Amino acid sequence: MLPPRGDYSRFDFAAGKKEEVRNCLRRFVEKMLAAYFDCPGGPENLYVKEVMKPHPGEGEVLVKVSASALNRADLLQRRGKYPPPKGASDILGLEAAGSVAGLGPGCKGQWKIGDAVMALLSGGGQAEYVTVPEGCLMPAPNDLTFIEAAAIPEAWLTAFQLLHFVGKIQKGERVLIHAGASGVGMAAIQLVKLAKAIPIVTAGTQEKLKATANAGAAAGFDYKNEDFSEKVLAFTQGSGVDIILDCVGGSYWEKNLNCLSTDGRWIIYGLLSGGDVNGDLLARLLSKRGTIHTSLLRSRDKEYKEKLVKAFTENVLPYFAHGVSPRLQPFVDSVYPLHEIAEAHRAMEENRNIGKIVIEMPVST
Repeated sequence: MLPPRGDYSRFDFAAGKKEEVRNCLRRFVEKMLAAYFDCPGGPENLYVKEVMKPHPGEGEVLVKVSASALNRADLLQRRGKYPPPKGASDILGLEAAGSVAGLGPGCKGQWKIGDAVMALLSGGGQAEYVTVPEGCLMPAPNDLTFIEAAAIPEAWLTAFQLLHFVGKIQKGERVLIHAGASGVGMAAIQLVKLAKAIPIVTAGTQEKLKATANAGAAAGFDYKNEDFSEKVLAFTQGSGVDIILDCVGGSYWEKNLNCLSTDGRWIIYGLLSGGDVNGDLLARLLSKRGTIHTSLLRSRDKEYKEKLVKAFTENVLPYFAHGVSPRLQPFVDSVYPLHEIAEAHRAMEENRNIGKIVIEMPVST
């Protein structure tokens, strides 16, 4: 006797037949596998669940996901601290790479079935299928695998947005990148170099600093064992940095202001240390004529994201091809199969990764 509809993933079929029967049942009822949690909490709450396969709506494309990648937002959502925007999937995953599997009504003909694509998402990427507004898709670079391509959309578009849309980076400027060995950090290093500016980073281990140097950082400092602001001032001969990309927040405010140049831009896009500030921040900021910008990408509207994706596709994506100089490269730290999603979350929570942690979807027929 079969279990009630929707419980097939937990049914103990006869040995050797379970996967075959499950695949048949999933095809019949249009189910798919997805990373899921029933209540907020630790990584142990994560499991793989069978859910309904989505159908593309007006102007949407259905993508068969080969790989997704993990972001800090996924960890926050799992803890119940960062719910998806209204109307977005509650499945984890802000980026994916795979192939076009279906087209919704009203699509303009930019994509066809079988195209290799990358997707910027508001959610839903850590599943076998996801629907995406057609303007939030990019062609996957021919020279990259889906594993590598999955490491691009969220991290690289975040870094590109912060530097160009928000920070208005200029040639020759000095940019301090906190968490330099993170996915966004490694992307930002290369994008700063592409803009003919100077990337400077902070990181927590010598191994991570070495990786950032290999990615192109002009200088790097261990925030755990030295005052990065004093080191930055020494490196810049007292001038400080023109832009700070800050995902840390409250605990760094004094050191950030100490090494921010006159008329510098301090861009906050995360609060890993919290948002509390104790001290005379505004007076010190005013004395330098500095500006604070804050930015989130996930909650931006579709039109903004489509404009961002278009600009990135035109101005950055060509540099991922072989034979182009400078050649950009996504950094993949590790790959976890979907059923090890909890371990992937633990790895990120423990700051073990250099570059991106990628989640690979199971091969289905």
